Amino acid sequence: MAPPPRRLLLALFGFLTAAVLATLVAAVYEDQVGLADWHQKYIGKVKQAVYHSQKSGRRRVVVLTEENVIASLDLRSGDIFWRHVIEKNDPIDQLSLSLGKYVVTLSSGGSILRAWNLPDGQMIWETNIQTSTASKSLLHVLSSNKVAKDNLVLVSTGRSIYAVSSIDGVISWRKDFTLDDLEIKQVIQSPENDIVSVVGVAGSSKLALYQLNAKSGEIVKDAQESLPGGLCGETVLGSHDVLIALDQTRSAIFVIEFKGLSLSYNKVRVSNFVQDLSGTVKLLPLMSNGIIALQSSCTVYLLKLKGMDGLEVIHSFDRPAAVSDALAITEKDEAFAVVQHVGSQIEFIVKVTSDLSNEVIREKVDIDQHRGSVQKVFLNNYVRTDKSHGFRALIVMEDHSILLVQQGAVVWSREDGLASIVDVMASELPVEKEGVSVANVEHNLFEWLKGHMLKLKGTLMLASADELAAIQSLRLRSSEKNKMTRDHNGFRKLLIILTKAGKVMALHTGDGRIIWSNFLPFLRASKSGEISSALRIYQWQVPHHRVMRENPSILVVGRSGGDSVSPGVLSILDSYSGEELNSQRFDHSVAQIIPLILKDSSEQRLHLIVDSNSLAHLYPRSPDALKSFIHERSNLYFYSVDIQENAIRGYSLQKSCDLNLEDEYCFSTKELWSIVFPSDAERIAISETRKLNEVVHTQAKISADQDVMYKYVSKNLVFVATVSPKAAGEIGSAAPEEASLVAYLIDAVTGRILHRVTHHGAQGPVHAVVSENWVVYHYFNLRAHRFEIAVIEIYDQSRADNKDVMKLILGKHNLSAPITSYSRPDVTVKSQSYFFTHSVKAMAVTQTAKGITSKQLLIGTIGDQVLALDKRFLDPRRSLNPTQQEKEEGIIPLTDSLPIIPQSYVTHSLQVEALRGIVAIPAKLESTTLVFTYGVDLFYTRLAPSRTYDSLTDEFSYALLLITIAALVAALVVTWVWSEKKELRDKWR
Repeated sequence: MAPPPRRLLLALFGFLTAAVLATLVAAVYEDQVGLADWHQKYIGKVKQAVYHSQKSGRRRVVVLTEENVIASLDLRSGDIFWRHVIEKNDPIDQLSLSLGKYVVTLSSGGSILRAWNLPDGQMIWETNIQTSTASKSLLHVLSSNKVAKDNLVLVSTGRSIYAVSSIDGVISWRKDFTLDDLEIKQVIQSPENDIVSVVGVAGSSKLALYQLNAKSGEIVKDAQESLPGGLCGETVLGSHDVLIALDQTRSAIFVIEFKGLSLSYNKVRVSNFVQDLSGTVKLLPLMSNGIIALQSSCTVYLLKLKGMDGLEVIHSFDRPAAVSDALAITEKDEAFAVVQHVGSQIEFIVKVTSDLSNEVIREKVDIDQHRGSVQKVFLNNYVRTDKSHGFRALIVMEDHSILLVQQGAVVWSREDGLASIVDVMASELPVEKEGVSVANVEHNLFEWLKGHMLKLKGTLMLASADELAAIQSLRLRSSEKNKMTRDHNGFRKLLIILTKAGKVMALHTGDGRIIWSNFLPFLRASKSGEISSALRIYQWQVPHHRVMRENPSILVVGRSGGDSVSPGVLSILDSYSGEELNSQRFDHSVAQIIPLILKDSSEQRLHLIVDSNSLAHLYPRSPDALKSFIHERSNLYFYSVDIQENAIRGYSLQKSCDLNLEDEYCFSTKELWSIVFPSDAERIAISETRKLNEVVHTQAKISADQDVMYKYVSKNLVFVATVSPKAAGEIGSAAPEEASLVAYLIDAVTGRILHRVTHHGAQGPVHAVVSENWVVYHYFNLRAHRFEIAVIEIYDQSRADNKDVMKLILGKHNLSAPITSYSRPDVTVKSQSYFFTHSVKAMAVTQTAKGITSKQLLIGTIGDQVLALDKRFLDPRRSLNPTQQEKEEGIIPLTDSLPIIPQSYVTHSLQVEALRGIVAIPAKLESTTLVFTYGVDLFYTRLAPSRTYDSLTDEFSYALLLITIAALVAALVVTWVWSEKKELRDKWR
């Protein structure tokens, strides 16, 4: 008998509903990686480059950067063939090529020599060299194959020199010189025979010359000479037998000639051949035959060596200008390049040493003006089809970007300043305007049809490789996540980034592309060579109400010099375009920047800038801002952490700076409290506080036994960790009995210590994060030989009477009553420690719009990945056998170590090399937080700590939903027809 139509309908409905709900299971598959995240690789500012452009094989340039990265770049596109990010405790000093197939690097002050395979970057061998002094080390690869079957690599460190085989890394010979305080300055290979000349300086005035047999290392000849006035240490080769050195006053140049056993010199004053010299001078490492480059504060001079008689100026360039090293193009001729700025362009000039009056190349190249001046130039040549020599140059700019210039154009560029980010903030995109026509979006009907035809060919697998690339480009342009307007969920934002060079960039969270960039003029190096430094970036104005039509703006604060007492500078930029709206140079220094929650009538956020004299300066300097500030001045407090003096101090603000100083925007400070830690017992390791923009959803927390605990939520809560002096070094530098770590919770208004706990046998480095009423910090346990993570939760017992829900309903007590820090708080603390597998580089906590979603800890591991750890694992109330009520509350049974779940890695299988920071940004959608991680690489993704409970996932099948609805409608129609037929049959009976 057939089932009734109603039962059939219910069965069909249940089956289809289950099929739809099955698609809601949250998981990240391999093909989904990259849909909501992106990963970008960089190398940093280049400080040395070596070309490999042989006829066979790929043409590439191997570079060494200030971020301690060695990388091989494609000369045609700038893409990375391979790279290695070396730890900071092993700084790479020099780089060279050997035998055309090995990359040789010298690091750790000349103590580690490595060889890498040029095609794929695999390490071939590593040799440790014993060094007894901290003097500068030199690397020199012999260019002739006469010495042995392979090229020898010479390493000089202190007063010793080593010869190492470039094939297997075996030390062939070692020579120690007996002259005290000798520091080797130059290693020169003779072009005629197997003789290597070593030039060194002992003390500051004695010059020593040694000639060695490159096969055995035996000294063939040696000579010494005392120079009057001493040397400053800078030396360059004028030719194969002439050395140029600056004296200690940098006002005279020694021309030193060494022939045979004799050393002869001539001292020439710089003012004799350089007129109107200003500032100090230094020698540039232009190693050319008879050409020397000299740089003063305003000019770069090219000097020609005239034997022992002196030097002659052949050309001068106004700074900013850069000179490359000499490049051998024939057996007797060398070329070098000079790059200088000419208006909005750079001029690329190439000269040869045989004919300095003529120029092989003089080209003007258009470049982006937001790159600053030219810092370094690395020249390379190639042979054209007509057998003539062509030249290309790798140019390093002031903003740390690199360009490849060839035939008067920029072939490619890399924004490697993004490898040295110092601060990040998020900004909203513009609101999407209504009434935008399809023509404005698709440009014209032909383009619209062309795009759909391409997509159709791609679906039918008939598209060529170029058409597939065009389809991908169309998808990226039309993708919802890449639009330049804000979305309903708040996923599309601008990441405003400040780099170490002082450049501000805006990245789109959709795909990480650069929307705008601005290299701030006040942060560029001055002609005197004074280098400015960027400090922080803040939100300046977020338009609402009265200024709704204005764009949001940001504030960048920096110093005009490198030290802490240098005058400060500020710049205000438009968040949408990067245009500088205003800039100002202070007459005071910048020691601390305090953003306030106050705003003026134009919605500009008020900031206090504290100088080195503990005077507070208000910005913006307007009567309206001053009025708002004066009204709240008595309620404003701040604190400072002095690492040098090992102290923490709290301050309040007074009426004016000084009776003699007529500056109404300057306020003196009064020290209210101070905590000075005994230097012989404790050293400050870290201090942390809550984020200003963090939202706490509720202050009450219901425990398993239906008891109400009130979180001690205070923006004045400061976490400070100190370590014992012997434990302030690296792990293992102290015995467990000598090491200890003390954690403090301090009220920043009164200086009251709310909680103190000591971890005996513990050592740093310490990483911590503060959120709501809890602190999580990471350290190393010397007794257990493992890392640990500890959690402290602090609760307010003074509100224990507010537990009666009926009183709350009837309004008998008021939870919103004001709280003052001067009333002694009655707090209780719960804490727990857990073992953790990894060392930690950075820590952060997820943030959401309303603070409802459960928290996750974002941990940057030693493997340069980001792990998302649920806060429930760090609940101090965890026990071995939780009760049924505690299980219902979500308390996890206690274990001695925290679990590492492979699926919890936010970065998937990717690595953010040299990871330094993690930034969590709340989206408008409560369930979602945006995570940005930076180091040498950049990584961005979206994270839902409690799943996407308030929206459909990206994997939700809308097609299946439509099919389900259609099937239900069809089922209704069919059952209705069956029902009508059945009813008609029943009536005929």
